[in-house]
Amino acid sequence: MADILEFNDIYQEVKGSWNDGRLRFSKQMVVYKSSKTGKVDSIPVSELSQAQWRRVCLGHGIKLSTSSGHVYKYDGFKDSDFEKISEYFKDNYKMELIEKDMCVKGWNWGTAKFNGPLLSFEVSDTPVFEIPLSSVSQCTTGKNEVTLEFHQNDDTEVSLMEVRFYVPPSTGDEGADPVEAFAQNVLSKADVIQATGDAVCIFRELQCLTPRGRYDIRIYPSFLHLHGKTFDYKIPYTTVLRLFLLPHKDQRQMFFVISLDPPIKQGQTRYHFLILLFSKDEEINLTLNMSEEEVERRFEGKLTKNMSGSLYEMVSRVMKALVNRKITVPGNFQGHSGAQCITCSYKASSGLLYPLERGFIYVHKPPVHLRFEEIACVNFARGTTTTRSFDFEIETKQGNQYTFSSIEREEYGKLFDFVNAKKLSIKNRGFKEGMKVRDDMYSDSDDDQHDAYLERMKQEGKIREEANDSDDSEAGSDESFNPGDEDDDVAEEYDSKASASESSAEDADSGEESKKKPAKKAKPMKEGKHKKEKAMKESSAPKRPMSAYMLWLNSSRDRIKSENPGILVTEILKKAGEMWKQLSKDKKEEWDGKAEEAKKEYERAMKEYRESGGSTSKKAKKKGKKNEEKKKKKLGKGREKERNRAAGGNDSFKSPEFISSEESSSESNRGRGRKRKVRAHNHIYTRACVLSTCSSVLVGQRISVFHKTMINIQQYV
Repeated sequence: MADILEFNDIYQEVKGSWNDGRLRFSKQMVVYKSSKTGKVDSIPVSELSQAQWRRVCLGHGIKLSTSSGHVYKYDGFKDSDFEKISEYFKDNYKMELIEKDMCVKGWNWGTAKFNGPLLSFEVSDTPVFEIPLSSVSQCTTGKNEVTLEFHQNDDTEVSLMEVRFYVPPSTGDEGADPVEAFAQNVLSKADVIQATGDAVCIFRELQCLTPRGRYDIRIYPSFLHLHGKTFDYKIPYTTVLRLFLLPHKDQRQMFFVISLDPPIKQGQTRYHFLILLFSKDEEINLTLNMSEEEVERRFEGKLTKNMSGSLYEMVSRVMKALVNRKITVPGNFQGHSGAQCITCSYKASSGLLYPLERGFIYVHKPPVHLRFEEIACVNFARGTTTTRSFDFEIETKQGNQYTFSSIEREEYGKLFDFVNAKKLSIKNRGFKEGMKVRDDMYSDSDDDQHDAYLERMKQEGKIREEANDSDDSEAGSDESFNPGDEDDDVAEEYDSKASASESSAEDADSGEESKKKPAKKAKPMKEGKHKKEKAMKESSAPKRPMSAYMLWLNSSRDRIKSENPGILVTEILKKAGEMWKQLSKDKKEEWDGKAEEAKKEYERAMKEYRESGGSTSKKAKKKGKKNEEKKKKKLGKGREKERNRAAGGNDSFKSPEFISSEESSSESNRGRGRKRKVRAHNHIYTRACVLSTCSSVLVGQRISVFHKTMINIQQYV
């Protein structure tokens, strides 16, 4: 015979809702653990007084009664389990498992019997239904009837609101009212909040984050009373699931969290957690409103009549003694900053995530408590807003997902080690390789998912940058531009509308440079045209080499089609990405070597191509030169018209920085440098404003030059 009997998917009815869990019979204890709340009911075998086997709605069930008057009912057993459980009870508990039938006649008259915490309605000594009196929230009486109202559970689809019993007038003892006697029997075991007597103690003006406000907390023997300026809440101790005492990250404050099931309600709002915030420096002297003998008898040394210390210690100590629950504190986890929590955001609100020994708790808006038992897997994701942070995602077995975002990247190592030590399933372990605590912690490669198109674009982008760098170094690129030199004509570099009214000396100074950079005079709006011209110009240039992935894809495309007949064209890349991801390291290195050889061959061919002057004929060069002269004339006319419009439409008016006086040529020559500098800066300022809307087509070097130019403008003004 086994020492332990264990059953999964056993249900317990809680205020009209069936919660599944695990039931275990051992020689010393009967233990039931709820899968939803994690609450554990432990029944010592020595306290068991009766066990019944009954046919119920979910199959078969067991009803266990204790000598202290408590009743526990569990459903969901199979018919074949009876013999196994009955034999176990005989051998280990020396108790008979009694089969008890339920009445199914459907009569609505019978006998009401009070058996401890249960009200049993029976017909011919056979129970029809039973009501747990702990679920009764209110009991009212009428002339010949008693009405029972029940606590409501938000998780139930259908709730029982009330039950009315008609109590006929008694023909026996005239001195006792049967209606009042019935009501008193109900109220003696019902979970009805009644402030009988004075509070054990009162804590004044405590700061409460959820529900928000300042509350006086009155501690009664059976419930907790929150009294605020607007709302009052009465919380029975039977609804308290857990207590948490959590240090704030600033090490100067403390959170005291009370987990509730069912939650307290205010209109349509439900508060599953009561969160109090204390300062560590706040002290209190507390005197309980009880005699010393009563305190000793009731709390067995856990509390004394007179106590003093920190306010949060006194509140947690009193709550622990009255609720009879352990207080959960953070374990051995320590973050990068030395705190036992991690700063993060959940649902657009910033808060603190505490890794505990058996779960996670987030404080505070909204509070979240996740036990390791209900977590299916965790996931480390890259931050969506910045590379300085990452996201921590938790997926539960019920399919819910919780995302804690904006976690500093320095916390990654500590959090990963903690999750790994707790043996939680990590969805993307490959993320650890790319998540290195340094400036380039987000590498280009993603071990979790391969994107063929992205790989191709990255490779082509790198080659394009190398080609652009080499072209710019030959033609005098933006890197050689110095906004402080007076001889540089900035307008020719960045303004496509060169002035037609400039002096011949200025044209002579800038003409040579403008010939070197014809492609950089165009407006960003016409960049597509220049790209086309550049493509036509370099059509005979050597083709860029392919990446290792693209070389492998070209050689494997036919094999993929043959192995997957009927595969769509759009699915080939997806399939190829999966195959490339599963490719061994040696195979990938082989294709990387081929790609490196292709790159070297491309560089050698490009060098020969540039040394030979390209394939552009003299005729094409001459044609390009004519087109550029025509374009320059058109741009000059357009700029002059624009200046006239800016001056109010008067052709005779010109802005002072463009005036070139012919009467005093010497003065003009002396001030030419200053005027040209002003003109250049004004052009660049205007151009920078226009191009700010077209930033997507500007390269990084050019943007940096604009920033430098703007700084010089401010210094000059």
